[in-house]
Amino acid sequence: MGAKEDKRGFTLVETIAASVILCLAVLALSAGSTRSLSQTRLNRQYETAAALADRQLTWIDYIGVEDFIESGQTEGEFEEYEPGYHWKVVSEYREIDNLYLIKMTVSWFERNRLYSISVDTMFNGTGDIIESGTGSSIPAEQG
Repeated sequence: MGAKEDKRGFTLVETIAASVILCLAVLALSAGSTRSLSQTRLNRQYETAAALADRQLTWIDYIGVEDFIESGQTEGEFEEYEPGYHWKVVSEYREIDNLYLIKMTVSWFERNRLYSISVDTMFNGTGDIIESGTGSSIPAEQG
């Protein structure tokens, strides 16, 4: 047979190029998967924080906003949840129909970074309204 060679298969350069392309594709997919898992974990933490804020606000509503304020406990920890959620409440009397503005913040640390959510809501106090001689309303002292 003559000078004509029978070439079958891939050359070394083609094989290396295909391997590099395959490795880059695998790295891109794994980086995307890792980022997706991190975002999923962070979203789960935000959902947990929102549920804990709702639970704490329900508790405040259950015991009464005025009793909550009188108790003096305006912050605390949710120790049974990871990564360690901290809550803080700031209340402000609005002098209108015995309303209180409640600002609740739930915060947590994840990988040395602080995350938090804040919720503002209004609660109606249960105290009696006493009309003063100047026409303004003030809540009665609870005894």
